[in-house]
Amino acid sequence: MKNLLRDRVALVTGAGSGIGRAAAIAFARAGARVVVSDVDPEKGAETARMMPAPATCIQADVSVTSQVKHLIRQAVDLYGSLDCAFNNAGIEGAIARFHEYPDTVWDRIIRVNLKGTWLCMKYELRQMLKQGKGAIVNTSSTAGHVGSRGRMSAYIASKHGVLGLTRTAAVEYGAKGIRVNALCPGAVQTPMTERLLGADDERAERMAQFIPMARFGTPDEIAKAAVWLCSDAASYVNGLALPIDGGYLAH
Repeated sequence: MKNLLRDRVALVTGAGSGIGRAAAIAFARAGARVVVSDVDPEKGAETARMMPAPATCIQADVSVTSQVKHLIRQAVDLYGSLDCAFNNAGIEGAIARFHEYPDTVWDRIIRVNLKGTWLCMKYELRQMLKQGKGAIVNTSSTAGHVGSRGRMSAYIASKHGVLGLTRTAAVEYGAKGIRVNALCPGAVQTPMTERLLGADDERAERMAQFIPMARFGTPDEIAKAAVWLCSDAASYVNGLALPIDGGYLAH
């Protein structure tokens, strides 16, 4: 992975923990100059301190237009361009049956996961169009491919929507030198997964039994795919929704 992104500028949102933190570190190891962003400035700064090379941390709520515009403008002002963007910020929200799902929670999840991804793409694309090139990777989920009895209708709807945004932008901007793809992680060992499972080891074990590789993934395994999709090694990859799920969707 070394030097795959040498001298490129990469933005990672939701970089305060989990997949986002692993991705920020992986982009830096691949040679990129990294802008770390998270809604929680302390977690973002903690990630920046863990980087193998100096990184810039910019706090931003991806669901707020003015903050996203500021984030992209700051990244470009600091480094002169924006070559790669990993739109990873997202939340899981409440667990409730479809007909009992709270309106306010639904609105918040759609606002962060779907509108937030759209806003980031909107302003990233504007910058990349000026440059005549760029690569965007969005975090969807295996939940973006299938329905679920997991009582997470808002999360599942948002991740389906992210795939729609990804494919639409890939078609619209591919001829402009901009590639847009999505990662679809399955069960991964992250703080989000821990919140969903709590301390229920038996439930985690049951979940792992449905995965052909019989284990959860790691944030590093997702991060490496994000780096690859942003690199020239994936120069003809556009509009892909890549499952990284140990074979879960192969069922």
